[in-house]
Amino acid sequence: MHDTLASGADGPPAPGPAAGAHGAWHRLRARPSAVVAGAVLAVLVLAALAAPLLTAVSGQDPYAYHDELVDSASGGAPEGAFGGVGGEHWLGVEPGTGRDLFARLLYGARVSLLVAAGATVLQIAIGVGVGLAAALGSRWADQVLSRLTDVMVALPMLVLAIALTTVVPEGFPRPLLLVLVMGVLNWGGTSRVVRAQTLTLRRLDFVAAARLGGSGPWRVVRRELLPSLAAPVITYAAILLPSNIVLEASLSFLGIGVKPPTPSWGQMLSTATTWFRADPMYVLLPSGLLFVTVLAFTVLGDAVRTALDPREASRLRVGTRKEKTRD
Repeated sequence: MHDTLASGADGPPAPGPAAGAHGAWHRLRARPSAVVAGAVLAVLVLAALAAPLLTAVSGQDPYAYHDELVDSASGGAPEGAFGGVGGEHWLGVEPGTGRDLFARLLYGARVSLLVAAGATVLQIAIGVGVGLAAALGSRWADQVLSRLTDVMVALPMLVLAIALTTVVPEGFPRPLLLVLVMGVLNWGGTSRVVRAQTLTLRRLDFVAAARLGGSGPWRVVRRELLPSLAAPVITYAAILLPSNIVLEASLSFLGIGVKPPTPSWGQMLSTATTWFRADPMYVLLPSGLLFVTVLAFTVLGDAVRTALDPREASRLRVGTRKEKTRD
């Protein structure tokens, strides 16, 4: 009934479960770029989760100093080729401290991914709640929440994040602080997407039928609106996640994110700026991992968007055929 009513209504229905989870999964697997990006992310996430096991296998501790592995005469540059790469230290050591770089990269991945994922979940939760309240509430509530959303979108995110992280006491857990700051300040885009989609959905026949059938507002939201909002929300979350990874790295790079000795890719890049000549590996490894991670999430997010909304792919194919015909 849901599919029939939605397809016969005026206006384009928002992509949702009607599109078929199985069909979306099949379309996603049919894209080689999505498969490669998913495999890269799966390996990265598994490596981050298994960081204690992998570091135990390598016999290294991310917090252990090895002064004998750095040359004090040269200011603390690692001894040996490629930043001290060897049988014991697979990716070399950190300049100045001699800490194992492989172990710190793994633990840094845990921090970066955890902060980005937590901030994304918080942004989606707040954005969905505010967007639904604006679309389904009274005209006064819609005006107030919409203006609040506009303010949140217009605020300088990085400047506010720097200000908030500097006034919080040092004893507060930094990863949790980053999640709260990034999540509370960056939900405006999600709210706009949810409000626009909900305003479209509430005019469709299946929502009216649910109301006429005696369903209350909460039941309509839970049974009709949220399933239909799943596709755009998931798509937007896939876009937010790589942005949050970059934001966390930026805050740590500026020295106001995760504090030492807790490893983070952004923090490692911050200290690596003084070593890019003496030890290029110390710069290339965290920056390369950050680039690959953001690229994989971006590619996968684009593939998820197309898989959940195959009409866009159809429009692209039609447009391509028209262009070829004109030529």
